[in-house]
Amino acid sequence: MAVLGAALGALTARKRKGSGADIAQYAAGYGIAFALAGLAISLVLVRVIG
Repeated sequence: MAVLGAALGALTARKRKGSGADIAQYAAGYGIAFALAGLAISLVLVRVIG
């Protein structure tokens, strides 16, 4: 999920004509957000299935 978020963040920043630092910041922010979302989803699935 983190890799998907980082890619999506980089594409978003590039689409908004951001500089290299902007692209890196968006990639990091989206990557962290998607990693946390993936963690929450996996915890819910483990609780429901297990």
